[in-house]
Amino acid sequence: MSQSRLPGTPSLLRAINDRAALELLLERGPLTRAQLGEMTGLSKVTASQLVERLEERQLVARVGELAGGRGPNVQLYAVVPSSAYVVGVEVGPRQVVAASADITGRTTGRVEVSTHDADDPVGVVHAAVIEAADKAGAPWDRVRRVVLGTPGLVDPATGEIGFAFDLPQWHHGLIGALRADLNRPVTFENDVNLAAVAEARAGAARDVDDFALVWIGRGVGLAVVLGGRLHRGATGAAGEIGYLPVPGGPVLDDARVRHPRGVGAFQRTVSAETVRALARARGFRAATAGDALQAAIEAGEKGEPVLEELARRVALGVAAVCVVIDPSLVVLAGEVGRAGGDVLAGRVQEQVTRLAPVSPRVVATEVDTDAVLNGALLTAVAATREDVFASTLS
Repeated sequence: MSQSRLPGTPSLLRAINDRAALELLLERGPLTRAQLGEMTGLSKVTASQLVERLEERQLVARVGELAGGRGPNVQLYAVVPSSAYVVGVEVGPRQVVAASADITGRTTGRVEVSTHDADDPVGVVHAAVIEAADKAGAPWDRVRRVVLGTPGLVDPATGEIGFAFDLPQWHHGLIGALRADLNRPVTFENDVNLAAVAEARAGAARDVDDFALVWIGRGVGLAVVLGGRLHRGATGAAGEIGYLPVPGGPVLDDARVRHPRGVGAFQRTVSAETVRALARARGFRAATAGDALQAAIEAGEKGEPVLEELARRVALGVAAVCVVIDPSLVVLAGEVGRAGGDVLAGRVQEQVTRLAPVSPRVVATEVDTDAVLNGALLTAVAATREDVFASTLS
């Protein structure tokens, strides 16, 4: 009869060492056996055995040499990028954007698939995922995970997507259908939450444990990160700031009813559509809210009324969030947050300080493009690394 492995057994210790080495190689780049031994505290013999194990599993390979002074050159080792791939997907009402990344996080193979007149979400996602993997040169048998960013609620317990007002074909049961179709782990995540993941990794929230990201664009949403972890809420509804009642905004009689516009008071007050109308009323006409806001900023004094009014409106929602969670940082993202930049962010910070007994730093996003898609890829890569590292236990 086989016995279960106990803590401290040689196999478990080897797995811990292997994981530490893989993490170092991903973080520091190519290293020698001696460098790995020094950084992990292992002897030269143990470090050499570790590298040989990882080479046999095709997780690590020789990538060059390092001059060894008086002695012979020593081999440099790195994680094999092609050992595992992931696909991230951003779902919108007009198109699906997908990209592939290898286990090092390098992204390739970005594709866009139109959803115009498409009534089969499984078929649309399938086409985008397969095309992204093919374009990246990723063999399908090495694609380990797919993460999709989507507007709407995602149930933390089931992973199912809830109601998304501008994605009528997305429905309960879709996650199971996608998993069966792709034969891979598939995960839904709220799009604004994924934007916060990207912001924390490579944007304005680097090294910040507690922050809020307010997304203002076609839709309005909020992501809350506390202690370095996303807070989704009991039903996945944490961050549905668009429904926040604010002065001057319409209040829904019943938020459970699927309203045609699918929006609440705060969203109607600050959404891209509203910002475009606000700018147009002051003489700034443009095809998009971002362009209109940029024009107002460039106009200097003439554009001040647009900026002040928008900052006042945004501050109502930001202040309401901050008096509850008291974050050190608020990031303004989405089309409006990005276009407003530091000019809008500074005005919002001033307004929040006047409205509430909190003084968070308010800044504009530093993730220029594809925030949701990048967040999906980062999430997928992190989960896949866990899978790969865990496999060294076997």
